Amino acid sequence: MTDKKRTEALDWEDIRYFVALVRHNTLSATARALRVNHATVSRRLANLEAAFGQPLFERRTEGFVLNDAGRAVLDETSVMEEAASAAFRRLEAGTAAAGLVRVTVVRSLADGFIAERLGHLLSEHPQLDIELIADSRNLSLARSEADLALRLGQPAKGELLTRRIATFDYGFYASASYAARVAAGETPILIGFDPDSESVPEAAWAKRKFSGRRFAARSNSQMAQAATAAGGYGIALLPEWLARTKHNLVALDMGETPPSRELWLVMRPDIARIPRVRLVADHLIEMFARGTEP
Repeated sequence: MTDKKRTEALDWEDIRYFVALVRHNTLSATARALRVNHATVSRRLANLEAAFGQPLFERRTEGFVLNDAGRAVLDETSVMEEAASAAFRRLEAGTAAAGLVRVTVVRSLADGFIAERLGHLLSEHPQLDIELIADSRNLSLARSEADLALRLGQPAKGELLTRRIATFDYGFYASASYAARVAAGETPILIGFDPDSESVPEAAWAKRKFSGRRFAARSNSQMAQAATAAGGYGIALLPEWLARTKHNLVALDMGETPPSRELWLVMRPDIARIPRVRLVADHLIEMFARGTEP
């Protein structure tokens, strides 16, 4: 195989999924064999093809068929995969998806998005326990205060593994009745963060952009801001995913485009391959890849 410049490092798990897809031909069959979601197989294949800089399969109606590049990769990895799979089976025999995984995340995401999307994972893995720590503080992974962290904004470079898993767009929202009043000429009243939340990027942005404007209600909770807006008391700056959970909220044009924010998954390298931790990490990645679907 021609030695091409790689733009990304190879991940052994991607190789393992690749070999399984060769054996089983389709995403669904591979997912069943590996006991994962088919989206995980698709994502692993995309990672590997990105690392090699070219497709490894032909996508046909009957399934995935290796192309020349894929056959070369298979020749180089089959022996390694067989040996590693045996080792993985021995290591994981007593460490299946069982035990506790602690996840720290801001409260709005914990309460308004993640909690209601954990049911399928817990039902599929009845020995798995998840502790969802809804806290604005950045709990320390290095001191084992949590196993996984979901953080808004790119973490500082260091020894932790980081991955951007979502980008949240923001907008201005109000109840349909309040939006109608504004359209009829009523002066808009805003709903925002309390003064102690000025370190929150969207709070600081709103303060700069709407200096001197009246804020009828303030809270350090975006869930409370959304509920206040839904009650018809003003206009709130909210992430779109949160606004969509309140069915009576509608978007308004305030003449400004709020900045988006990135969500990053963070974990320590030494626990990244623990089966229960990897399982929860993959579930979180897929959860945000699906967006607002339940």
